[in-house]
Amino acid sequence: MDIVTDYFANFEWENVIITALRITLILVFAWVAVVVLQRFLNRLKTRLLKNSQSEGEPPSETEKRVETVVRLLRQGALIGIWTTVSLVALREIGLEIAPIIASAGILGLAVGFGAQNLVRDVIAGFFFILENQVRVGDVAVVNGTGGLVERINFRTIVLRDLGGTVHIFPNGTVNTLSNLTSQWSAYIFDIGVAYKEDTDRVIELMKEVGKEMYEDPDFKSKMLDVPEIFGVDKFADSAVIIKGRVRTKPIQQWGVGREFLRRVKYAFDKNGIEIPFPHRTLYVGQESKPFDLKILEKFPQGTSKED
Repeated sequence: MDIVTDYFANFEWENVIITALRITLILVFAWVAVVVLQRFLNRLKTRLLKNSQSEGEPPSETEKRVETVVRLLRQGALIGIWTTVSLVALREIGLEIAPIIASAGILGLAVGFGAQNLVRDVIAGFFFILENQVRVGDVAVVNGTGGLVERINFRTIVLRDLGGTVHIFPNGTVNTLSNLTSQWSAYIFDIGVAYKEDTDRVIELMKEVGKEMYEDPDFKSKMLDVPEIFGVDKFADSAVIIKGRVRTKPIQQWGVGREFLRRVKYAFDKNGIEIPFPHRTLYVGQESKPFDLKILEKFPQGTSKED
């Protein structure tokens, strides 16, 4: 009991009060920093939402992407603020923080070497989401593999191809990324007609088919404009190739393109326009002699040719 009494008797209460005030002031500054951070992130979120909506991105996808980015920034900033506050508070109560900082640096270096691929993937995933390079529901080609984007994580991007196979790519290994459904899509077609056909007439007929299709209520909501007919593109072995394009809303290009080709086929058949197919001539060499065919005329029994 005497030891406790002597300890508090020699205790410097003035230093304790000053230290407590300093720690309180540090906590107040931290609280102010958190409030300022929250307001900044709210304004950033509002601005990102407006920019994405002005580009025609669906509201649900916009909100999900922006919320992910803002949440990551908030978590990182809060960790930085409270780590700094903790170290300063420890220093105020008389603890030496230099060894703690040195130990944290060594630990961070070791973790950095061991998890550098993970850090690379997370950083790449953050910029995928921040820059809106690809979204869930897009059709994309990643490193030469195409498919529907099912998930975008901070470490991986998940595609499902037409056959149902799921492909998982770490974000840091994505060297090439092609988004086929960003803002708008297009269906490119090459239609061949016989050399004997009048290409101007064929092009006009294709334009009429495209105009009728664009006026169809079932497809007008999916198409951005009437199909573009670029004209004669090349001379193939047995056909004149006419190239064109149908611009559609995202991920609608294949259904619209197939319907356009179907209607063009019916229009060509109706107007007698030939869609050619390759012709081949077979030559029989000298080693294969022609067959000697004789036609024998059959007469009724009991008669002859002279009769």
